[in-house]
Amino acid sequence: MAFGYLMLFSVLITPVIMVGFGLVFLKDPPKSINAAYGYRTKRSMRSQDTWDFAHHYFGKLWLVCGLVSIPFSLVPVWLVVDKSKDVVSLTGLIVLGLQVILLLTPIIPTEKALKNIFDEFGRPR
Repeated sequence: MAFGYLMLFSVLITPVIMVGFGLVFLKDPPKSINAAYGYRTKRSMRSQDTWDFAHHYFGKLWLVCGLVSIPFSLVPVWLVVDKSKDVVSLTGLIVLGLQVILLLTPIIPTEKALKNIFDEFGRPR
């Protein structure tokens, strides 16, 4: 039973991090382009405008994805919290795998938006 509750806590880590960084990117994103912290892709680092836009756009997506994934992460594990370690482990592994997909998915629309709004030099179209 304790293992089940540990798994409940574990599946919350990713969505909470997504919500936290989503809020940070919306409210207080990195001020300048840097190689250490932030949404760093070739397209997002072309200009200050692309950098600012990418953080705002990606922050919104991560916030929403994180909030949506909290119940979808908790419910499956809650349903098996008192089952065997094998069942809890498999359920947790599936949930964590889906979370990784959800963690990376916002990159696609962010990059598409950057491509549509900015030219290859990072200037607004």
